[in-house]
Amino acid sequence: MTQIDKSKPVMVTGANGYVASWIVKRLLDEGLTVHAAVRNPDDLNKVQHLIDAANNSKGEIKFFKADLLTPGAYTEAMQGCELVYHTASPFSTSVKDPQKELIDPALKGTENVLNSVNEVESVKRVVDTSSCAAIYTDAIDTVNAPGGVLTEDVWNTTSSLEYQPYSYSKTLAEQKAWEMNKKQDRWDLVTINMSLVLGPELNPKFTTSESANIMKMFGDGQMKMGAPKMGMGVVDVRDVAEAHFRAGFTPEAQGRYITSAHNTDFVALGAVLLPKYGDKFPLPKKALPKWLLMVFGPMVNKLFSRKFVRNNVNVPWNADNSKIKRELGMTFRPLKETMEDSFQMLIDQGAIKAK
Repeated sequence: MTQIDKSKPVMVTGANGYVASWIVKRLLDEGLTVHAAVRNPDDLNKVQHLIDAANNSKGEIKFFKADLLTPGAYTEAMQGCELVYHTASPFSTSVKDPQKELIDPALKGTENVLNSVNEVESVKRVVDTSSCAAIYTDAIDTVNAPGGVLTEDVWNTTSSLEYQPYSYSKTLAEQKAWEMNKKQDRWDLVTINMSLVLGPELNPKFTTSESANIMKMFGDGQMKMGAPKMGMGVVDVRDVAEAHFRAGFTPEAQGRYITSAHNTDFVALGAVLLPKYGDKFPLPKKALPKWLLMVFGPMVNKLFSRKFVRNNVNVPWNADNSKIKRELGMTFRPLKETMEDSFQMLIDQGAIKAK
């Protein structure tokens, strides 16, 4: 049982990221002092939304310059903190050099942050932003899991540097975190294993996250012929922030938490948007046939390799989120709210336009 003192500052790595921004807002709204570690505190395009969030809250924010691959970069920001949120990690599916762009920052970054945790005596708990990608690679893995459902006991064993390197990076990074946690007994580790995160950005200048890119595909005509019926989990970014908050401040919180609200697929996501936006935007109305994706997928997008299509399209995805509901009292907002808020934000910013 780890009791965190709310009068002490809380550190967040990668504090201006898509998920991290909402975590920072949640902490500020609680009246806490946040030590926000970012690559460039002087870039107002990247941090102004956090300054605004602090000004509109009871909390306080202090920025620290820190980079994942610079040893000891987080030590200063961590001083006096009992709770550390490690959210900084690259999320991209289109990379040229997966080792350099995904594996190194995720793995060495985690090691770097936790080396500082080992040095800074005040730290009692680390909440690590992991992913369901550390549990599975493809939807077929959920079918093959015990009972056909992903639980916190399952680990990803099917990704590699060559196949789904993003999932591989999240797996290696989380394994490293547990390995380092087990070598000491001062701080405990809780991981938030989230599925695909959708929902509005807190930073109005920022619509380049992978989540925004996925939402754009629904609105810009890329799926007007139909969507791949790819099984996946989805969770709202605001719920993810709440899950992190509870994981930090619930004394009994322990281990991994699958943070996923809906077992769904791309066709179902498009269907949720149809009633409100279907007459103005080229939303997908049907599923693309699997054989078609097998033939043309690899030509359209190198991610859609035949192996990927075989393992994900028309394959259901199931995860058990009962642990986080039971132990942290989490409830999740409806898919309609998440999808409409995401889509509307892109319209408001001019990222997608009505036909």
